[in-house]
Amino acid sequence: MIFIDGAFVEPRTGVTVDVVEAATGKPFDTVTLGGRADVDAAVAAANRALRGPWGQWAPSARAEALDAFGKALRARGQETATLVTRENGMPITLSSVVNGRGAAAIIRYYARLAESLAFEETRPSLAGGRHVVRREPVGVVAAITPWNYPQALAAMKLGPALAAGCTVVLKPPPETALDAFVFASAAVEAGLPPGVINVVPGDRDAGEHLVTHPGVAKVAFTGSTVAGRAIGAAAGRLLRPATLELGGKSASIVLADAPLSAFVAALPAVSLPNNGQTCHACTRILAPRSRYDEIVDAVTSAVRSLVVGDPLEPSTQIGPLVSAAQRDRVLSYVAGASARLTTGGRAVDGPGWFVEPTVFADVDNRSRIAQEEIFGPVLAVIPYGTEDEAVALANDSEYGLGGTVWTADEEHGLAVARRIETGTVGVNHYDLDLAAPFGGVKASGLGRELGPEGLEPYLRLQTIYLG
Repeated sequence: MIFIDGAFVEPRTGVTVDVVEAATGKPFDTVTLGGRADVDAAVAAANRALRGPWGQWAPSARAEALDAFGKALRARGQETATLVTRENGMPITLSSVVNGRGAAAIIRYYARLAESLAFEETRPSLAGGRHVVRREPVGVVAAITPWNYPQALAAMKLGPALAAGCTVVLKPPPETALDAFVFASAAVEAGLPPGVINVVPGDRDAGEHLVTHPGVAKVAFTGSTVAGRAIGAAAGRLLRPATLELGGKSASIVLADAPLSAFVAALPAVSLPNNGQTCHACTRILAPRSRYDEIVDAVTSAVRSLVVGDPLEPSTQIGPLVSAAQRDRVLSYVAGASARLTTGGRAVDGPGWFVEPTVFADVDNRSRIAQEEIFGPVLAVIPYGTEDEAVALANDSEYGLGGTVWTADEEHGLAVARRIETGTVGVNHYDLDLAAPFGGVKASGLGRELGPEGLEPYLRLQTIYLG
């Protein structure tokens, strides 16, 4: 089934794929993918809703509906978190936060912004008259999401789009198609008009058709840089706005005065969240030569002690990767590395797609494991001499999404953070804030999500000049 125009309907393709549990490698459900004809129907429904009830509602009415939508998602939270963990292997402790509660929190945050935003204002003209500036919904949004944080990343598009008055066609990937339908059932419960949210799982062909569809006004995409470049090129040809949140190869700069205990305690959350399947993870660790051996030993010990196991167990810190293909991809990077392996480096025996959390020391920043996004539990420890060299190494990457600086002096850490070419950076921690813009520079993407800035890409401006 897919969800179009407020109802669950049979796709026209009839192409069914298994949804496989990451921890066992065995199918536990199936999903039918939508094709081009289904995308056409979903875009048509979204346009009807845009011109009809949703587009005519006052911002306060949309805010009320969004709040109800968020509450409906929250009520399903733990069940959704468990489903995502089965789909992609995310440890349940993290999934309960980002999938169980995070999506609802994002939706309700944008409900509040919709209430407070001035969608129309009159300003004095420098020539002595007046003009009216209107903020209008940009139109139908194509939201294309990945499998690693499926609920939160979809909500980062649905929340601002709906708050702005847009309607959405959501295309989740086959790996996490099941949990995407939680948005559909919550939308029905919340009383969102038919066509406001449409959910069409699909393959690459369906995604390409959606991106270039003449009925779509904006694209919001999270995924690989390779796919993002293709989408950006297509959107550019069509002069269609696109928000692209792409890959990363972020660095943690450990300064010479850093309290090592605090850095090591934060390592699982900063460098290995979701089994390393996180775009902003700080998988490069830049360590001063004056403390290099100490830091390598501490990182190795911390990573070796991580609990690897069933992602549904609350004690598990590292679960399986999402698929056999992803496991094999990660292991190919490990096998090809020329650096010194200090722990891990192997697949875990048994069912599921587990890879031991892995640390390489004495890594050359020009090597593949330092430059390419592995998307698995693999860390590279890189030595540096001066602070200037550390900043240069951090910036010597085609990516610029995340990063951290570790120091006993927060003001000094802030000064170093300002020098890093990245969209986000943390000093002595890293944690996305719903009220702060998130996104990358360079090959990590275009545009921002979250915060008030995350609402702006879903609005277009109209100026009316008055005498």
